[in-house]
Amino acid sequence: MFFLLFACSKEDIKPEQFTCPDISELEQHQNYFLDASQTWGLTVISPTGYRISAVDFNGDDWPDLFIRSSDEIDQPDNRTTWLLKNNQDKTFRDVTNESGILVGRDGDIRPGQVSAFGDVDNDGDIDLYLASPISNGHTPEILLNDGSGFFALGSDDSDLRLTGFDGSSAASFVDYNLDGNLDLWIPQGSAEQDRLLWGYGDGRFTDVTRAVGLGTKPWNSISDLNEALSHSNAWSGVACDMNNDGYAELLSASYGRAPNHLWLNEQGEMFQNQSISSGYAFDERQDWTDNESARCWCFLHPEDEDCQGVPEPEVISCQSDDDAFRWNHNQDRNPFRLGGNSGTTVCTDINNDGYFDLLTTEIVHWDVGTSSDPSEILYNTGQDDIIAFERPGNEITGLTREYERATYDDGDITAVVFDFDNDGRQDIYIGSTDYPSTRGLLYHQQDTGVFHSVDIDMGIDHVRSHGVAVADFDRDGDLDIVVGHSRNRCGGECYDTAQVRFFENQISGRFVQLSLQGRGGSNRSAIGARVVVEHDGMIQSRQIGGGFGHYGMQNDLVLHFGLGDSCEANVTVYWPDMERTTTEMSVKAGRLYKITQE
Repeated sequence: MFFLLFACSKEDIKPEQFTCPDISELEQHQNYFLDASQTWGLTVISPTGYRISAVDFNGDDWPDLFIRSSDEIDQPDNRTTWLLKNNQDKTFRDVTNESGILVGRDGDIRPGQVSAFGDVDNDGDIDLYLASPISNGHTPEILLNDGSGFFALGSDDSDLRLTGFDGSSAASFVDYNLDGNLDLWIPQGSAEQDRLLWGYGDGRFTDVTRAVGLGTKPWNSISDLNEALSHSNAWSGVACDMNNDGYAELLSASYGRAPNHLWLNEQGEMFQNQSISSGYAFDERQDWTDNESARCWCFLHPEDEDCQGVPEPEVISCQSDDDAFRWNHNQDRNPFRLGGNSGTTVCTDINNDGYFDLLTTEIVHWDVGTSSDPSEILYNTGQDDIIAFERPGNEITGLTREYERATYDDGDITAVVFDFDNDGRQDIYIGSTDYPSTRGLLYHQQDTGVFHSVDIDMGIDHVRSHGVAVADFDRDGDLDIVVGHSRNRCGGECYDTAQVRFFENQISGRFVQLSLQGRGGSNRSAIGARVVVEHDGMIQSRQIGGGFGHYGMQNDLVLHFGLGDSCEANVTVYWPDMERTTTEMSVKAGRLYKITQE
């Protein structure tokens, strides 16, 4: 069922023009999702990759796809990048070459893996930040959109082109000081300094990292590492307002069991490190004595500190120090090494309490034991002066899983939180990848804060599911999902190619969609705007995001709200400007509203 209306104010709709969609008449299917890759033409175009973004790059109000991969997996014709235009008829067209996104400064083809989309020059169209750890001599770039979907290189006079920015593992556009221009948060991998770049509003940026208090230290001190004062080892990042003051906090999620970083934004002037105090750096599970490698070490070296009373290993054969391959007894007993291998952090209001929570994805190996942080939800406690999270644990939230074998690996790297059944509660998809027997995991939130695993026969049957993006690609009122596939460490379980797959939503239901455009004091793409939708006692909160996750994931900038049984809702938009401007309106179910800040 399809409803579409563009409106700027509630006066545009007359009551007699509206008929609430009858849920009993909406088409329902046995499966939640249908693999429609062939229908959408992906089996012909055959884009391969696992870095996926959904974005309306040409401004026609239909979400398109941007797909990237590394140079390390098999690609046809050594190709690593695809920009696919939505034809508005359930097909895509490959427009990569004609879009200009791959043209380097010398006219050669430039690589691109890390991306973020946002209107950096406030001219009404979406621009692109593009970088690659495998730079081949190319620097990160801003590519400016001319309004038709063609991208040209921005100014060469910008700090983001300096040495040291080509190791980025994520990127997020954010207006951190609410001056109306987009800035750029660039977490770095390989234990380097994360960077914040202030935007001039014309495509140029300057590095303000240390000037606003974001400076961190090299990995020289165990004490600094335990206190999250050293560089992150970021695999992803996100910018998100955690205390509803209008100013976005900055987060970096670290791989290699290093602390995650969270920076409290102090009114756009300085940032305060609250990584440890918030509980985001790592959890409190720090008993390492069930780590099989640690047990092996202590079995071989019973005289070492803290080894007395440590049980013998239960599974691994411990004959030499080489068998304790995941353990360094001198450093691994420290808190900074007892966290997780974080892949992506998603920031959104999961339990509908008005504050943004976090979902972290983590790589966990069976032998490491309970000290390794699992993928889990961190609920925001809703305090104004500090940021603090509670970790109820997966046994409480329901994000548990069954393992086919005793020696398992969780390869969780990417994830999205979205309401796939339009009931007003957000659900979770975790892309678990790269290891034997891993697959995408779909969880349905049936009661507030309680999730249930969706069987693959009803949901999404996809192994080694690396990369994910969500949007209503066919504009029929429900959210579809595109997933990637990793062929690393195949072992006979991989698909023939790394082609992405399109899973079309079959649920239907009542919804409202909101497309925002900032004016005046807000950036034009409204990144950072917080939207609250109230209906029948339920309160939902979302934020317009400027990119998040592993190597730059992004979902459609159009916000989607399931309305359950409601035919209408009240909407409040908190615009990302210094005045905290708000827009309030009533909306009807089954429509897409285009709201421009007056």
